[in-house]
Amino acid sequence: MYNAKAFSAASATSPLASTTIARRDPTDNDVQIEILFCGICHSDLHQVRNEWSGVMPTVYPCVPGHEIVGRVTSVGSAVTKLKVGDLAGVGCVVDSDGTCPECKAGFEQFCPNMILTYNFPDKHTGGVTYGGYSDSIVVDERFVLKVPSNLDLAGAAPLLCAGITTYSPMHHWGVTKGKKVGIVGLGGLGHMGLKFAHALGAHTVLFTTSANKVEDALRLGADEVVLSRNSDEMAKHAGSFDFILDAVSADHDINALLGLLRRDGNICLVGAPEKPFPVSAFNLIFGRRSLSGSPIGGLAETQEMLDFCGQHNITADVEVIAMQQVNEAYERLLKADVKYRFSIDMASLKSA
Repeated sequence: MYNAKAFSAASATSPLASTTIARRDPTDNDVQIEILFCGICHSDLHQVRNEWSGVMPTVYPCVPGHEIVGRVTSVGSAVTKLKVGDLAGVGCVVDSDGTCPECKAGFEQFCPNMILTYNFPDKHTGGVTYGGYSDSIVVDERFVLKVPSNLDLAGAAPLLCAGITTYSPMHHWGVTKGKKVGIVGLGGLGHMGLKFAHALGAHTVLFTTSANKVEDALRLGADEVVLSRNSDEMAKHAGSFDFILDAVSADHDINALLGLLRRDGNICLVGAPEKPFPVSAFNLIFGRRSLSGSPIGGLAETQEMLDFCGQHNITADVEVIAMQQVNEAYERLLKADVKYRFSIDMASLKSA
């Protein structure tokens, strides 16, 4: 074991503060990474404040962070994929059983025995896993991704969660040139959805309730912007979409969106509203439309996404902050006061 510097929450009401945590020494199959940037995901805030207590209660101290980019500083004797000095990424999952049907199919994100990057039982230490708000991390090489060297690292960090969360359903549902794709909501997920849909060659339409987001949406790759509260604008697009990515977590009218799908069209949820949707069966039956959901992707798909980002120079739009600003960033996140993700410069941890 060795000591690593980190920022953690001691309770649901405590601010994040500097601390020291124990990390395992690298085993034969491990990669040790100096963390250079870590993105802030909304789930970090939920976990730190124990807002998911009914599903996954938070164990304190909690070190969040699953959008990790860094440089490899050490590799175990059996590691073949990476070497010291390589740029590497770690996302939401750091282990799985490797033997279940999901793992064998490349869907580690659905493994019943997966281990999340933080606040999950750590089979090596006997405690819980600690995330990326830290100066270093040790991860099995199977769960370490190669980060293209041409990408801005601050903007690359959110690709490990926001990026793969939006890329995976587009990949699964066949978004390509010639398709008409809608993105609902322009936030941390929605802005990545716009970039991917545009790069994949689809005719891309953003749906938003905010007129002040039109200009930004066009900059990020939208071909059109529809103000979803305008019934005339919505009616123009009825029955025309192949795929809609719904990235909104607030309560909204899913039936209005279902009516925009063409035959065999699909809406995929990546936002998670608190209240269940009232869905009209006829909106699905007429047109053989479908409503689905999607989390992150598997390891192979995540690497594919990173390589795609390298080829198209795609990163998240980020506001880079120091570790000492993380509590302020959480408060701003609650107000959606960020364009469009926070990325922590982990060099600042040295003086925290």
